[in-house]
Amino acid sequence: MNKSILNIEIQEFLNINIDSDITSVLLKGTHFKGVQTKELVEQIEAKKRCKIKLSTWFNTPNIFYPNKLNIEQTSSETAAEYKSQLIEGDSIIDLTGGFGVDSFYYSKQFETVTYCEINYSLSKIVAHNFNQLQIDNVKINNTDGITFLKKSLKQYDWIYLDPSRRHDSKGKVFFLKDCLPNVPNNMEILFNHSKNIMVKTSPLLDISVGLNELKYVKTIHIIAINNEVKELLWVLENKYKNEIAVKTVNINKDTQEHFSFKLSSEAETGVNYSIPFTYLYEPNAAILKSGAFKTISNKLKLFKLHQHSHIYTSKYLINFPGRCFKIDKILPYNKKDFKRESIIKANITTRNFPETVKQIREKLKIKDGGNIYLFFTTNIKNKHIVLVCEKLS
Repeated sequence: MNKSILNIEIQEFLNINIDSDITSVLLKGTHFKGVQTKELVEQIEAKKRCKIKLSTWFNTPNIFYPNKLNIEQTSSETAAEYKSQLIEGDSIIDLTGGFGVDSFYYSKQFETVTYCEINYSLSKIVAHNFNQLQIDNVKINNTDGITFLKKSLKQYDWIYLDPSRRHDSKGKVFFLKDCLPNVPNNMEILFNHSKNIMVKTSPLLDISVGLNELKYVKTIHIIAINNEVKELLWVLENKYKNEIAVKTVNINKDTQEHFSFKLSSEAETGVNYSIPFTYLYEPNAAILKSGAFKTISNKLKLFKLHQHSHIYTSKYLINFPGRCFKIDKILPYNKKDFKRESIIKANITTRNFPETVKQIREKLKIKDGGNIYLFFTTNIKNKHIVLVCEKLS
């Protein structure tokens, strides 16, 4: 950590050049003593990535930034704040501290936060930044989190881990057994120090795979931001053997869409199918990730269009956690009938359909955009259809 970067004139230079072309900054070079141009470029690139993702850090003076990879791998503030509100207590240990975003928000919910990070440089950066952010209840430890626990006798209300998904030989990985630390192999150590554990995993991890790797899962949280799944959170409680709850959220700019269910209910729930009625519903990304295809139909009294077409319909409009549309027309899928509609510009979605959006656009000569929404799907009679819709929300 080169503290010269924190000099007033250098900080002014970073702020002035935050939107500059990086190549031009490199070519021009700088005259600052004790700081290489490459270091300044790294600060600019990392800070720029924080403008939306980590606005608190971006807007706080004299923040020191690690390389941009650390910024890319860290939780967003939106996700960190949400997950911090799911748990509370007197003490929590973050075994994989990283850039400290999760620990920052846990510091607002817990009396004390113990932060562990094996990367010496990163832990020093976080210690400096927490001083700038006026956080004084986080204890910084430059050490491997699991090793720290093995040497400790302390009990914590919660343990939090976000295992690294970059493997030395396998590259980017998703299975928990391939991540560092290896959570499945260290479950006994973790439960020796807390009854409650929260594990963050890749949004690409299959839920059934996670359940096979982890013990005593109590709740699975699926967090989407602007309809993109960002995090899976696994809440474990020692010796827990009851029903597993799945809680989904899609966090938009002004609203949050919530949907919860018991994991076992999906297999046990029946579903009604129908031809399309007046309204069409597309679940948000968090619900689609959860696999609650029958449960959402049953809970919200909706009809499914087909077993494998995960879109829904009703005669009357309901409040739905996802996108809602009014169906204007139902067309059979053939080029001749579609051409009669004279649609040259539309938004296209496919659900349980043999052709891709790209293939459809090329075949039917449809440009992207506009106010018309087309759903290419399969109905209960296994016929390919086109739903011509207008968006309601």
